[in-house]
Amino acid sequence: MGISIQNSAGMLKTLNSSSSAIQSGMKNIATGLKINSAADDASGYQILTRMNVSAGTLAQSSQNTQTSNALLKTADGAIGSTVSSLSSLHDQLLKAANGTNNDADISALQQQVNQTVSQISDNAGVTFNDKSLLNGSTKITVAGDNGYNNVSLPDMSAQALGLQDSKGNSTLDLSSSKGIADALSVVDTALQSSLSQQTKLGATQEGLDFSASNYTTQAASVTDAASTTGDSDMAKQITNLKSSQTQQTIALHLMTLSNHRNTDVLALLG
Repeated sequence: MGISIQNSAGMLKTLNSSSSAIQSGMKNIATGLKINSAADDASGYQILTRMNVSAGTLAQSSQNTQTSNALLKTADGAIGSTVSSLSSLHDQLLKAANGTNNDADISALQQQVNQTVSQISDNAGVTFNDKSLLNGSTKITVAGDNGYNNVSLPDMSAQALGLQDSKGNSTLDLSSSKGIADALSVVDTALQSSLSQQTKLGATQEGLDFSASNYTTQAASVTDAASTTGDSDMAKQITNLKSSQTQQTIALHLMTLSNHRNTDVLALLG
């Protein structure tokens, strides 16, 4: 741009323009963004803001899904422990059914059975973040960008499985052949129910793992798009800044020369 010494208004305009460009350039370099407000690019700022909101929503959705899955894995671990205990119960009952046992053997086996039933009751007391998981009243809401997914957790207490009465006493009686046969039937039913719940919970966890991965991928894509839209080209910004600083220096120099010339003319006239 040619700058005439005689054109003070033009020089002042150049000085103001270069000063504004310097301020804008320094801000863009400092923030790393080419769009810092709606004043920079109204439509671009609106698009960028929507992208950032979307990326945040997707990231939070992924975090919600992963946290919920951690809760379900805790519940799954407890159910897995119950399945192992039921398998052990089945073995103990089969041992008790063998005709070689004397009264002392049956009594010892009854104690083992009662202890295993108590362990199953303890398994159902598992918690996550002070929330009871397996008492039959827990429903988990997984909040995500695609909506809400409600997951109901089962009642895995020994009473719900038919292993204890309402007073907490074992219902498995080894004192007779019929009692042992009935106990085996109860344990087999409880084992089948527990395996079914474990399978169902595993499928839910698999679905949540997929959702979390999908959310993460989407968030990364939106973040990349926002970066392309809003990030500064640093090399270009630095080049423009240097150009504006040069224009400012020239404008100041020319204004100084113009002021000196005006002073000299006034001195001659005086």
